[in-house]
Amino acid sequence: MRPQDVIRHKRDGGELTRDEIAYFVRGVTSGEWADYQASALLMAIFWRGMSEAERLALTEEMLHSGRTLDLSEIPKPKVDKHSTGGVGDKTSLVIAPLAAALGLCVPMISGRGLGHTGGTLDKLESIPGYRVRLSLDEFRDVLKRVGMAMIGQTEEIAPADRKLYALRDVTATVESIPLIAASIMSKKLAEGLNGLVLDVKVGSGAFMKRPKEARALAEALVGIGRGAGVRTVALLTDMDQPLGNAVGNALEVIECLETLRGRGPKDLTSLCIELTARMLVVGGLSDTVEAARSLVRACLQSGAGVEKFRQSIEAQGGDPAIVDDYDRLPRAARIEELLSEEGGYVTKLDAERVGVASMMLGAGRVRVEDQIDPAVGIVLNKKIGDRVDRGEVLARIYYNDPARLEEARATLREAFRLASERPRRAPLIKEAFE
Repeated sequence: MRPQDVIRHKRDGGELTRDEIAYFVRGVTSGEWADYQASALLMAIFWRGMSEAERLALTEEMLHSGRTLDLSEIPKPKVDKHSTGGVGDKTSLVIAPLAAALGLCVPMISGRGLGHTGGTLDKLESIPGYRVRLSLDEFRDVLKRVGMAMIGQTEEIAPADRKLYALRDVTATVESIPLIAASIMSKKLAEGLNGLVLDVKVGSGAFMKRPKEARALAEALVGIGRGAGVRTVALLTDMDQPLGNAVGNALEVIECLETLRGRGPKDLTSLCIELTARMLVVGGLSDTVEAARSLVRACLQSGAGVEKFRQSIEAQGGDPAIVDDYDRLPRAARIEELLSEEGGYVTKLDAERVGVASMMLGAGRVRVEDQIDPAVGIVLNKKIGDRVDRGEVLARIYYNDPARLEEARATLREAFRLASERPRRAPLIKEAFE
């Protein structure tokens, strides 16, 4: 078998065999395949697509290119949640403590933000001392003691994915649904899960802008999970406006703690309840979603999730005192109010523009190696459907560098659109796939 034979097979519309896919993944990991050959196959996959069998084979071969976790010694169901990312998407910091407090083991391997979307690791690292770089043995130890752990991808997990993602990034093949699905699921299945809940975002602030593509991705992800024997559910959720009110790392940590105390924004609270409930069902701790929702609401009222988050912070080297004293988190030196120039109802709040404005302040990164400012960001006072009077505060901008303010403020203003009639609010949860 030669690389050019595999490339030609897919280029001409054929279905790759398991052996061909295994040869490709091994070759990419070892360096036997040249980058230009791997890139050629990626482009052929981009144009020709992959069958469900091909997607599963690619995922499993990428999964087995590195180590997988064996968590069988932990006598709890192992369930994770993964989001495809968006603006203000901070649900992991709420869901993991709730799910762990309710009896699940939550091994969460997360990513960093890039461009206008935020990353779970960046939010966690705004907590002084918090370590997201743990070895797999340390990760396992924290899971045993606390029931949850949140780390970044290690060198041992799915090394083929790191190589392929780097090639996709420079060959305009990132948007391929089979490649996205295999990338996500190879890392998630390496966690040794019994169940997985996926939050597939759709809208202006999401990677998938249109429902058709988002549905296709949700179906591909669920199909791979099913084929791998892991009970998997995907929810299609709205990202036409930011989730919650805070956009920016330390600001989002505060909003998560408020949500765990039962004082969070309605949309964020609602989605966290739903996602956690689905985790309890796929983990076998609840027979129905309705019953699971009741358990999650009770957990929010009791404050058990707050205490679990405190334990998690301490176990990963962070300052647990931030749970009660938000001033111990990074704080921006300056705050500017964005005032409305007209009255009416907010009919549009473009999530991508809000994310870009926050990035301009220093809360996000354009390149992976960019440094972020954990203190800066935006807190929204108004969202779609809200009434606004002229001169009323639309949002507050938290910043440190005055040179960054003007462009960020102009971009944020462009995110808001007002009209005289109240719009219909789109449902937060659009569809479920299982």
